[in-house]
Amino acid sequence: MSFAVSSLQRLLPALLLMTSLPLVSRAAPVPPVAEKRPYVVPSPHGGRTDEYYWLRDDTRKDPAVLAYLEAENAYREAMTAHTQATEEALYTEIVARIKQDDASVPYRKAGWWYYTRFDAGKEYPIHARKRETLTAAEEVLLDGNTLAAGQKFFQIQQSVVSPDARILAWSQDNVGRRQWTLHFKDLTTGEVLPDRLENTTGEIAWANDNRTVLYVEKDPVTLLGVRVRKHVLGTAPATDAVVYEEKDNTFYLSVGKSRSDRFIEIVLDQTLTTETLVADASDPALVFRPVLPRERGHDYTVEDAGDDWIIRTNWQAKNFRVIRVPMARVADRTAWQDVIPHRTDGFVQNFAVFKDFLAVGERAGGLRQIRIKAWADGAEHVIGATEPAYTMALAQNAETDTPVVRYTYTSLVTPSTTYDYDMGTRTQTLLKRTPVLGTFDPANYQSEFLRAPARDGTLIPVSIVYRKGFRRDGTAALLQYAYGSYGISSDPTFSSARLSLLDRGAVVAIAHIRGGQEMGRDWYESGKLLRKQNTFTDFIDVTDYLVKQGYAAKDRVAAEGGSAGGLLMGAIMNLAGEKYRAVVAHVPFVDVVTTMLDETIPLTTNEYDEWGNPADKAYYDYMLAYSPYDQVAAKAYPATLVTAGLWDSQVQYFEPAKWVARLRARKTDNNPLLLNMNMSAGHGGASGRFQRFREVAESYAFLFDQWGISAEVAPRP
Repeated sequence: MSFAVSSLQRLLPALLLMTSLPLVSRAAPVPPVAEKRPYVVPSPHGGRTDEYYWLRDDTRKDPAVLAYLEAENAYREAMTAHTQATEEALYTEIVARIKQDDASVPYRKAGWWYYTRFDAGKEYPIHARKRETLTAAEEVLLDGNTLAAGQKFFQIQQSVVSPDARILAWSQDNVGRRQWTLHFKDLTTGEVLPDRLENTTGEIAWANDNRTVLYVEKDPVTLLGVRVRKHVLGTAPATDAVVYEEKDNTFYLSVGKSRSDRFIEIVLDQTLTTETLVADASDPALVFRPVLPRERGHDYTVEDAGDDWIIRTNWQAKNFRVIRVPMARVADRTAWQDVIPHRTDGFVQNFAVFKDFLAVGERAGGLRQIRIKAWADGAEHVIGATEPAYTMALAQNAETDTPVVRYTYTSLVTPSTTYDYDMGTRTQTLLKRTPVLGTFDPANYQSEFLRAPARDGTLIPVSIVYRKGFRRDGTAALLQYAYGSYGISSDPTFSSARLSLLDRGAVVAIAHIRGGQEMGRDWYESGKLLRKQNTFTDFIDVTDYLVKQGYAAKDRVAAEGGSAGGLLMGAIMNLAGEKYRAVVAHVPFVDVVTTMLDETIPLTTNEYDEWGNPADKAYYDYMLAYSPYDQVAAKAYPATLVTAGLWDSQVQYFEPAKWVARLRARKTDNNPLLLNMNMSAGHGGASGRFQRFREVAESYAFLFDQWGISAEVAPRP
């Protein structure tokens, strides 16, 4: 019998009754059971049967599908009724550490200081600015709380003022599907203009005439950016001219403006290849030309410096280098002059061009640092750090004619800190350290940077943090996190919410596994395509090492990951589920083969270079062998909490929903398997700042329950 609305109506009263009964008399909640409707997923290599394919509903209106998802939510609520007090206590504790009326560090651009701030108790930021000095009167550009009123979901992606600072353009999403609507506001009158541009990627680029905006239109099915259009304020959006159209659906398309404001840039980005087109932002014709035509395997980014281009490129430089070349000779690679040469022991992450200096974000030994180079004499130095595991990153540097670079610093024990650094005098000014209210003292915590041996002998970096006084006696609870895909690195950063774990004796570890880019391009390439299994076995091997070294009890290890990190969670559950007491998988990408066979699903075509194209049997067979959904077996699995969003555009909701349904049907254990399907959110979960901490508290309460940490155990002062 299918899980229809009537089934839900029968189930919910029972679930609600269970939550109100005393514990001694409460019957165990009965999990929802999804009907099996065999469906053959076609492929060039033969079909596969998917009994839960029916849970895919692209309209998100099918009553049977919605009923099943609501029943899963009701079951989760019933199963976690006994942890609600813990969850509430954790939420209160986490929120109490937040300075509620906080503000960002203002940055200067064209005579204005821009910043965001929060009002106490409010969910969304207020975007504001001041003229010339920080003591000037505040001008509110946008109040997110007002805009979000009555919305279940609300998010602003970009807000950009026109070159004359008179018109504000911003992109807004009220669904969570990342189909952004552009709006405009006259800052001299406060009037919101009638211009409204729908279904965009959310990026905004102003031409220097102060009335023309370039934006990217999305395909309504695949949600890929496909066309750059030009909108002139006051004209009908239906008449917006197409400036550029991308025919290759393996490329992402974006638009922006150079830091110098001289150029509008169209950027085409594929896993292995990029191309940047530029147009003079003051030219009414906006004629675009490529800086360098696309070339398979050539990945580059550009900034202008007078009559030269500064280019980060991987041409003859796997870990990237930075070169300088006259604009007129950019295609002549004999004219390229190394500014930051290629290194095998360092990776160029990004850069920012200043009039007299170049600031380079780089990786060395698995950690992020910043290198400074003077244009005049070529002198270089690295901004120093003393902690064993840390992250430095270039921050908002809107102006180029300054000797000061702004950067952020954080570690597992140091809250995010913003500095202005004078590149000439090598002196820095502390602008702000994110406040942590209450009794927090960084001296009470200890971090380490370890290297754990993988089964093939590769040493895997691991960042680890715990409260001082911790003993490596093999009794502690451990939460191990990783991502390990797309060359995205999991850097050691501070989390005030994490203190609720550390203060109760838990250890937190970040495994910098292959598939990320912590150790350079080879690190990434050895964890993708036909070497993807390294990502999964690295994580398991780190777990084994930490347990062996006494950092955790072998029966108190939990794992957490999201999106492609959720794929990691599913894979380790199939490969070595017995090593984990609990798993938290956020918006997990778990139905790899079916998704990669379907070009109508957002992201599929862009990611052939990451996972492989299953039209090729070698890739099909390889990804089938690790796809978490396909490898679910009749065996015991850890206690599992899965979170997802109905409107997710990155990992479609039906992947985690099907995975949970199949796990529930096949697993042989009695461990809890819970699904939290947010019915009004997308890939990032709830949109408000406090709503997000509700989700964190839920995850932590689930872990506490599995670890045997009582709600009454207060954190150590």
